[in-house]
Amino acid sequence: MGTPNILFRLLEELNNRQLLKADSSIDYCPAVDIEPIHWLAVTHMIQQYQARFAGLWVKELDNAFYVIACFYIEKNYLFVRTALHKKTPLRLPSLSCLYLASSRFERHAHDLFGIEFTGNEDSRRWTRHQAWSANQYPLRKDFPKAGYSTGKTPTDKTYPFLQATGEGVCEVPVGPIHAGIIEPGHFRFQIAGEDILYLEERLGYLHKGIEKTAEGKDISDLIHLASHVSGDCAVSYAWSACMAIESALQITAPDRALFIRAILAERERIANHLWDAAAICNDVGFAFAYYQLGRLRELWLRTNAQLFGHRLLMNCLAISGVQKDYLPESAVQVIRQELKPLEKEVGELERILNSNASLQNRLKTTGILSSDIAQAVGALGYVGKASGIDFDVRRDAPYAPYHQFKIDSPVLSEGDVAARLSIRLKEIVNSLQLIDALLKDLPAGDYQTGWKMPHRATSGIGIVESWRGELLTFVGLDSLGKISRYFPRDPSWFNWLALERLIYHDIVPDFPVCNKSINGSYSGCDL
Repeated sequence: MGTPNILFRLLEELNNRQLLKADSSIDYCPAVDIEPIHWLAVTHMIQQYQARFAGLWVKELDNAFYVIACFYIEKNYLFVRTALHKKTPLRLPSLSCLYLASSRFERHAHDLFGIEFTGNEDSRRWTRHQAWSANQYPLRKDFPKAGYSTGKTPTDKTYPFLQATGEGVCEVPVGPIHAGIIEPGHFRFQIAGEDILYLEERLGYLHKGIEKTAEGKDISDLIHLASHVSGDCAVSYAWSACMAIESALQITAPDRALFIRAILAERERIANHLWDAAAICNDVGFAFAYYQLGRLRELWLRTNAQLFGHRLLMNCLAISGVQKDYLPESAVQVIRQELKPLEKEVGELERILNSNASLQNRLKTTGILSSDIAQAVGALGYVGKASGIDFDVRRDAPYAPYHQFKIDSPVLSEGDVAARLSIRLKEIVNSLQLIDALLKDLPAGDYQTGWKMPHRATSGIGIVESWRGELLTFVGLDSLGKISRYFPRDPSWFNWLALERLIYHDIVPDFPVCNKSINGSYSGCDL
């Protein structure tokens, strides 16, 4: 893929202003190294070129902490890196004045690395666990994986939630423990009567230590870990991790393996959209759709288990391909026999949902996320598409094998729960048709290819379109081929921000269905 003109103009302007370091050594491209003093100025220029902020993370090397920010700009990604040497103050200006979503990434970096982002109006801890003292930073190399034994961890009850004041204003806490099997997350409402004045969510109750656990692992062990970061995204996380490592090691997976990966990813998308659609209907008491969509999902998952060995498709991917050739002709026939019947049933259910006046009355105009706010928070996937953001990695920054196919990506402008439900149903049909096209063009050949370790430190990026949206993974390798850094960035980092804002003009009873229409991943953020 060639460098787009707008990105070329940006890089040329940065170079002309002497804002780039000549000794750039980032392994992925396009990427630039800059001095810390230019961090905010360079980002401001990037913003003026209409770039979208896509994430921020930190990597520690011998003498410095490297802060890396990612931006999407006209069908390509730009990475900006700066080094904070350990003998100097670990301080950078915050990007939150330019990109609202950067605040939580900066808080995460501060809690785990000790880097201060000056000017961030929200300096409250985000990831910091009560088991760590104020001067302990768990992702630094000198912090042991097992931590330090401090006995029983204190209860996390002192987080300073923002509060509204005034006559008749009440506070309602929800969570962090919820009914069912979902992970912990706390929601704090400020209300007047039933009207929601303010919502703030608090994550991090189930910090798993994923980033620390990854350090020192073999490559194959990382892929196993990646597929278990967020259970409903096993394929997406594994694929983005494989892509990052394959980029770092200059490995090209066989065409057949790439087609199998895409089929697995589309099956994952369909299963989750079916269940989300069912749950949205269930939250407003429409049991018929809940049962029917849940039935379809269950049948789909049973085929997953039959053909791929796992209902949620865990542990199917491998570096340079997939674990085995999952698609002999008999398996291809089983999948083909599912496609048309499922497409027909989803179409019939969509017509029933759209014609049910009481259901539409509950979903339409509920939880409206305007296009402007969606852009401001960087909403991704079905959340962004329902609010007019026409972006899909498979089409707009295409990776193999999607670059060979026409990717239909539905977009609506209403931005309400009904629109987010409709996007899911449309994506199910599009994915069914895409699987059919992938099967028709399925190449023969190997499902893995050989590769060698380069015996030098390197790093890479993997970016895929998960069922929730753009999923980005950074992987660093040391000279022995062990994992030195692993950071997966779930789309929910952005979509949780959308939930806080779309609920402003609604009432408390609308929260469950609004929350389900977003369905942010707790686990994808509680690393």
